[in-house]
Parts: sequence; C-alpha cells; structure tokens
Amino acid sequence: MDRSKNTGFADRLSAAAEAKKAQLERAARARSAAESPAAVEQRTAREAVRVARDARIAERKATKLAIEAGQAAALAAARAAETAAREVALKAEQEARDAEFTERTAREAADEAERQAARDARYAARKARKRKGK
Repeated sequence: MDRSKNTGFADRLSAAAEAKKAQLERAARARSAAESPAAVEQRTAREAVRVARDARIAERKATKLAIEAGQAAALAAARAAETAAREVALKAEQEARDAEFTERTAREAADEAERQAARDARYAARKARKRKGK
C-alpha cells in the first residue's frame, strides 16, 4: 500500500471500506471452512479421542482406588490380627503371672505351715521335757 501524505478524505474512506470488506470476506471464508464437512468430522474425531482419553483416565483412577482400598483393607486386617495377637499374648502373660502368684502364695503358705509345725513340735518337746523333769 502506497500511502502518501496527500491522500484525501474520500481516499481514506474508500480504503477503510475496502479493508472492512476484505475482513468480512476473510471471516466468511473462515466460517465456511469451520462449517465444512471435513472440519466437522475433524472436531467429531477430536471429541471422540477426548472422550476415550477421559474414559481411560477414569478407569485408571478406579483401578488405583480399588488397589488402595484393597491395601487399606489388608492393612486394617493386619492391624486387627496384630492387636488380637497382642491381646492374646497379654492375656497369656497375665494368666502366667496369676499362676505364678498362686503358686508362690501356696508355697509360702506351705513353708509357713511347715515352720509353724516345727515350732509347735519344739514347744511340745520343751513342754514334754519340763513335765519329765518335774
């Protein structure tokens, strides 16, 4: 475009009108290209690819969630088994302590009874000696 400084108002108006007309023609060509069967088919293909991709992503997420749920369930079962085993061990340990306490108490009672019997025998022997001596 040759623009000289001496362009008149009418020249500028016609240049603007031509530019507007060219722009409208480009927009009409773009619109017709966007509405062409090839463009519609291409958009449909892109949409199908997007839907398939979204489906694969959703499937991967579902698989991941299922795996995580399985791992969580296994972990919970392991923790429950560990807790149950710990409780059984604590109960067995408590029963062993109780049995040991009962045994020690019985042994101490038997020892005490034995000492009592020995002391009673000594007292009886002493009394018997005193009676003989009189």
